[in-house]
Order: sequence, then C-alpha cells, then structure tokens
Amino acid sequence: MTDPPADHAAEVMAQWRRERPDLDVAPQGLIGRLHRLAAALYEELDTVYARFGVSDGEFDVLATLRRAGEPFELTPTQLAASTMVTSGAVSKRLDRLEAAGLVRRERSATDGRGRVVGLTSAGRELIDEAFTAHIANEHRLLGGLDAHDRAELERLLVTWSGHVGA
Repeated sequence: MTDPPADHAAEVMAQWRRERPDLDVAPQGLIGRLHRLAAALYEELDTVYARFGVSDGEFDVLATLRRAGEPFELTPTQLAASTMVTSGAVSKRLDRLEAAGLVRRERSATDGRGRVVGLTSAGRELIDEAFTAHIANEHRLLGGLDAHDRAELERLLVTWSGHVGA
C-alpha cells in the first residue's frame, strides 16, 4: 500500500511531529481532513440553495415540511426538533419563508391554542425543484467514490457518529 499524497493535513502533522515528537498527532489527519472536507462540501451545497433563493436553514425547513408528507404541516416545536435548532432560529427562518410566500402559519385544526406551519403551493414547488438539484449535486460530490467506498465510508461514519453522540 502506498502513502497518500501530501496535503495540508499531512504538512501540519509533519510540523507537529517535528515540534512535538512526544505526541501521537495521527488524529489530525482524519479530523483535519474531515473538517476541510466539511467546509468544502458546505460551500458546494450552499451554492445550490442560493440558486433557489434560500439559505441552508431555510432549505432544511422546507425539506422537513415536504418529507413530512401530506398535508406538509408540522408544529414549530416539531420543526425545531427535526432541524435541531432552537425555536428562536426556527421562528426567524419561518418569518423569512412566510414573507417569501413559501410557508403559511395558521391555527391547528386539532388544537385551538396550537399553531402549525405548512408549505404553500409555491413552497412545495420550490422545494421539489431544489431537492432534485440538491440530490444531483450530492451525487456529483460523491462521484470520486465507487459504490463499495461509499458504503464503507457510510458504515465508518455511522459507527463514529454513534461513538461521539452526533
């Protein structure tokens, strides 16, 4: 097996090995590369969201409502739990999406005191188009990995996520 080509993480690790030979800096290779990869992926994903005039958080809300199924409604509490952000953050996202005509907020039909958030027809149309572009983009981004490598990477990430509680 050959050594991987030198990259930024390898350079940083070599410098630390020189300066602190008493420490095992091997984790920097994985975590450093993962961090840089995550930043690059975020930028690539964000480019697609911007084409549809939404932020990543707004895309997340629209996608969460869409995958909820008919009638594409959830309570603000359910949205906050599903998107893993605070209720305040959800409220700001909803304000922007409502102003854009993509969601509506109304009283719950089952709980007179509660409120629900639902996709408008414009919101459903936008998220369907944006999600199609998003999935095509994700396939493109994974294009350098064959099916076996993708499955192995997914298995490793699931195991690691479980270990760190992510």
